[in-house]
Amino acid sequence: MFEGVNKDDKDFSALVSKIKATNPDLVYWGGLHDTGGLILRQLRAQGVKAPFMGADGIADEEFAAIAGPGAEGTLMTFGPDARKRPEAKDIVAKFRAKNFEPQAYTLYSYAAVQVIKQAAEAAKSLDPKKVAAQIKSGMTFNTVIGQLSYDKKGDVTRIDYTVYVW
Repeated sequence: MFEGVNKDDKDFSALVSKIKATNPDLVYWGGLHDTGGLILRQLRAQGVKAPFMGADGIADEEFAAIAGPGAEGTLMTFGPDARKRPEAKDIVAKFRAKNFEPQAYTLYSYAAVQVIKQAAEAAKSLDPKKVAAQIKSGMTFNTVIGQLSYDKKGDVTRIDYTVYVW
């Protein structure tokens, strides 16, 4: 089954009833951590034991805080923990020195700025079209998450997703 929810919904009892009636093998959530946490909490409260899985939208410690104990065992796809990369050591220390934990997309965002900077320098231009062309040229960029390059469509060439278990 495929269902959607409204952005500000908090009561998912009708959705949970539909899911429960199907006795699913897996419940996949494609949204963000706050709503996903509420749905999972309500699924578990209604006795739905099917594994819950999501993508990077649930890559936030608040997901487990919202979902409660039912979050245990949740599956999530995301890139490898960038904080553990040797290239990120110095910047992670700087973030932590300011009492900020660089979780989820922090270092990926930092790397994106590094890519744009290096591409602009190589293109000798700040023109967005020239910078984009440089990014899509196959050039290798050194970033806090390691070396990155992109194909002609702009897709990253390094595929390194991981399945995590909460």
